[in-house]
This record gives sequence, C-alpha cells and structure tokens, in this order.
Amino acid sequence: MSVEITCTWRAAITDEEMVDLVRSHGGRAEAGWWDRIREHSLGWVGARGEDGLLVGFVNVAWDGGDHAFLIDTKTRGTHQRRGIGTAVVRVAAERAKAAGCEWLHVDFDPELADFYFGSCGFRSTDAGLIHLRPAQ
Repeated sequence: MSVEITCTWRAAITDEEMVDLVRSHGGRAEAGWWDRIREHSLGWVGARGEDGLLVGFVNVAWDGGDHAFLIDTKTRGTHQRRGIGTAVVRVAAERAKAAGCEWLHVDFDPELADFYFGSCGFRSTDAGLIHLRPAQ
C-alpha cells in the first residue's frame, strides 16, 4: 500500500465526513444518512490518512447472530487502487468473527467481482434479491 493509513473499528466518523467521502468518487451523498443508520450496525471500519482525512470506509450490518453483511464499502476517489478497500474489508471480517459471526456476506455490482473475489477472498454463492424500489 503506497499510502499510510490507520484503520479503526467503531471510531467516530461524522455525517459530513461520509458525505465528503461519497462525493469524492462521484457517488450520490445523502446528508443525514450516516447519522440515521450508524446505530443499526455491528460496527464500521474507517481508514484515515496521516492527515486525519477519511479515505476508506465499510459498514458491517448484522442479524444479531451468525450473519454479518458488508455494505457501503467506499474509498476516496483520489486514493483508489492502493489497497485501502482491501484493508477495511479485512478489519471488518476480523471484527465480525470476533463478535461471533460465522458468515460474512457481501453483494456488489459485477465490475467489483475482482475486488471482492480476488483481493478480499470472498467466494461466489447462490443468492436471491428483490429490488423493492424503482431506480431513480
């Protein structure tokens, strides 16, 4: 990894930092989103550069038992392809395991398959999905 980062588990991240991180790679940021969902998480991993800037993130939702779910994996646009996403996923997996989870699930768009299968060690499984809201 060419950038020195520090990954933390459940450390403070502000809603404003999340909005900035999402916008940094062209994502649609929704103010207030992080403040609304944080309390429903098993935890989250934040990656910060030496200057304290939030450069990576992943949220770990769970069912309160055996299953944890990675959602909202993000890397700052200027910091992508430097191993930050892999680092936050690795810490998330370690923490989910430490919490007693047996399974870690993730779903993703096809263009991210190399990242999740190759870099992060996930394997393909059969799954089902119902899209409950129409595309905006």
